[in-house]
Amino acid sequence: MLRFLRQQFVRWLLLLGVSEFLLLAAALNLATYLRFFLSPDDLATYATALPQRSLLFAGVVFVTMAALGQYRAHLRSSWIGLVARQALGFGMGGLALVVVFYLLPQAYLGRGVLGMALLIGFVLLAAFRTLFMRLVEVDAFKRRVLILGAGQRAGQIHTRMRRRADRRGFFVVGYIRGCHEESVVPDDYILHRTGSLRDVCRRHQVDEIVVGVDDRRGNLPMDDLLDCRQAGVTVTDLTTFVERESGRVQLNLLDPSWLVFSGGFNATPLNLMLKRGFDVLMATTMTLLLWPLMLLTALAIRLESGKGQPILYRQERVGEHGRTFWLYKFRSMRTDAEMDGVARWATKNDDRVTRVGRVCRKLRFDELPQLWNVLKGEMSIVGPRPERPQFVADLATKIRYYGLRHSLKPGLAGWAQLSYPYGASEEDAAEKLKYDLFYVKNHNMFLDLVILVETFEIVLFGRGAR
Repeated sequence: MLRFLRQQFVRWLLLLGVSEFLLLAAALNLATYLRFFLSPDDLATYATALPQRSLLFAGVVFVTMAALGQYRAHLRSSWIGLVARQALGFGMGGLALVVVFYLLPQAYLGRGVLGMALLIGFVLLAAFRTLFMRLVEVDAFKRRVLILGAGQRAGQIHTRMRRRADRRGFFVVGYIRGCHEESVVPDDYILHRTGSLRDVCRRHQVDEIVVGVDDRRGNLPMDDLLDCRQAGVTVTDLTTFVERESGRVQLNLLDPSWLVFSGGFNATPLNLMLKRGFDVLMATTMTLLLWPLMLLTALAIRLESGKGQPILYRQERVGEHGRTFWLYKFRSMRTDAEMDGVARWATKNDDRVTRVGRVCRKLRFDELPQLWNVLKGEMSIVGPRPERPQFVADLATKIRYYGLRHSLKPGLAGWAQLSYPYGASEEDAAEKLKYDLFYVKNHNMFLDLVILVETFEIVLFGRGAR
């Protein structure tokens, strides 16, 4: 978890989250004093448990905000969109608090205090987030980065990470062309080196050098880079930089040595045991909470398809270390969807999908039987989504490193599902692999919890469903 928190794109999010959590707690305190300031005795009685109530209020609303993607690093949304998400998050938080009060009567706040706290908290967070995001976008507060290289490799920062949301953690001061390197970066961004590399860093107040020359063999100024390191400038490989800032592993930058020496892949026996315990706990809890929904889904399928038609559907998928297993789903397609035995990608508005199946796919209800796969140990709650053997055999021959996604158990939810739409082609599979590899390298309990909470938004809005 500490390794994950050291990443640049997480730090400002952590500051934002902590600040907003404290503002939510302060909102409840302020609402309490406004409600009871004319009645000192009632205020004294109510204030005895105010710290605990403040933490509960802030925690519930914070989680609902996170579930709607408000703390996603690369969220691209207008100010109106962010406010709308925040309003929905506060509304869901209020409903969740009502449920908590029903289960824990001693935590009851009162309608007046709760309503005022939600209103005050909404205004405080909207104002704070507006100011905070403007500060995050100010280049003066960003990490100043110098790119060593201006060819095809280094040029990907200019072409693939040029949006404002992609550069919230850093500011590119310029590119320095490598020896015998053909530049693909516009001349306006090229720095003409005068003096030593250390002089360039001092002149432009560089915090980090990203090494992205096309050919390193004999073309790296190692003495200059060492001199910069001694001056306190961080030196980072381009692949590591892209992974850190974008939350994905760029496939066309990869080489086997980077995978071996870059760190991650923390599959120690202790971590695997903790992950398995988390899977069993979550799968059991979700089954106990969602069995009425699963029963209604099964009934809806039976009513639409008629007696004698299967409710569940099982399909062979590739799991950990390439072993196949039978994955269970609520049947969402016609029984003759693949009568010819040929595996096909699901497409938008697929005519093989039934009416009930379309709703189930939109809300992800068809995936609920996979909790049984989790309890059996064939899947995890969080991990790369399992693919069919026919697709895996084909993709493994066309996409390098595709097999690495099978070093962990597949999951119900995943980092790729949060970061990329539904994949229905080889190109989509290659893009999703970038995020799957990031998860495989950096998975931990904290990242699993983040993915699990933010998956709620995908279920709520049906994002990426087909």
